[in-house]
Amino acid sequence: MFRKIYAAAAPLRRAGWFIALAILLLDQVTKVWAVSALSDGDRVQVIPGLLHFTYVRNSGAAFSMGQGSTLYLALFSLLVGVAIALFGGRSSELWLPMSLILGGVFGNLGDRIFRSPGGMKGHVVDWIELPHWPIFNIADSAVVIAASIIVISALFQRKRIDA
Repeated sequence: MFRKIYAAAAPLRRAGWFIALAILLLDQVTKVWAVSALSDGDRVQVIPGLLHFTYVRNSGAAFSMGQGSTLYLALFSLLVGVAIALFGGRSSELWLPMSLILGGVFGNLGDRIFRSPGGMKGHVVDWIELPHWPIFNIADSAVVIAASIIVISALFQRKRIDA
């Protein structure tokens, strides 16, 4: 029975890998652009009062928490990414959020491994700024969207159980 379910979910898993790779590539391409087009601390107004491009380097986690813990964050990201790659696609309901998380985790992990100062201590490039929100990047967006999908899905699932 498990084999039938696993085989039926194969197209979703393939789509998931494509989405994860697309997120990773989009994140890295936009970070290369931000590094080349923006100076550290530059703030470019895109939509007045709503959207700015601001280049910052983040040695911490989301919302700049855990500054200076880059090595631990990189190791944790690596573990999460491997766990999702191995086990995340087994649920046909979670393939999309797991794909988004995988792309986001590896997007920021790439920065931690390869960006200055390098060697699992690199700083993540953040460049998208919205009002009343910390500066973020495409990888961060993918993870937040995935978490939102999981929470909303759980709420609707709970409503069906209660009904």
